[in-house]
Amino acid sequence: MLDQCIWNALSTRHACFAEGDELAKRYPPEVTALTAVRDFSPESFASLGRLMAPKEIGIFFWDALPALPAEFCVFRDVPLAQMVWSGTVEPVENGGVERIGIADVDEMVALTELTKPGPFGRRTHELGTYLGIRDAGRLVAMAGERQRLPGFTEVSAVCTHPDFQGRGFARLLILAVVRGIVERGETPFLHVAQANTRAIRVYEELGFKTRVLQTAFALRREICD
Repeated sequence: MLDQCIWNALSTRHACFAEGDELAKRYPPEVTALTAVRDFSPESFASLGRLMAPKEIGIFFWDALPALPAEFCVFRDVPLAQMVWSGTVEPVENGGVERIGIADVDEMVALTELTKPGPFGRRTHELGTYLGIRDAGRLVAMAGERQRLPGFTEVSAVCTHPDFQGRGFARLLILAVVRGIVERGETPFLHVAQANTRAIRVYEELGFKTRVLQTAFALRREICD
C-alpha cells in the first residue's frame, strides 16, 4: 500500500477527491498537488496529459525518475524518507491543542507559506483532522492528516512559526495527531525531506522509523528542452 501511497489513497479512502481515470489520478489542485499514474506506460502518461492543463504542476512520489514524454519536465525534486510509526501511545497534556478547519484557512495557509512544510492549499484541511496551537489568539503551530488509505493515515503539515520554535509545539501536535490515528486502529506514516535531519531525529524519538527512501518529483506539463 505505501509503495504507491498517492495512487492507493486516491483509489480507496480518498476516492471522493480523485480526478482522472484508471490510468492517472490527482487531488483537486486547490486541495493538494499530489498526483499519481498507475504505471509508467505511454497510456498512463497520455492520460496524465489530458488531466493536467499546460503549466500545471503535479507532485509524484517515485523511487526513481522514469523516462518522461516530451510534454513533461521536472520542475523540482526533493529526496524523501517515508517513515512509519511503531511507537507506543502515551498520555500527553493538551497543551492548548485545538482542532482547526475551514474558519482558520487563511491562518493555516499563511503559516505553511512561511514555514514550507510541503504543499498546502485552501482545501487541504478537508483531507483529515488538523490541530493547532495559538498564542494570544494567533495560530503559531499546526499539524494534521493528509493521505488516507486502508490501514494507514499520513501525518502532514507539521510546522511552527519561527518565533515560537523550541517550545515543543511540534512534538505535542504530532503526538496528538498520532493518537487520533492509532485510536482509529490505523498506522501513522509521514514523508520528510532527507536533508531535514533534525526533523528525522525528532520523528525517530517519537516512534517513527524510516521504511523506504523515495523522491518527490514536481512535474510541470510543458514542452521541455
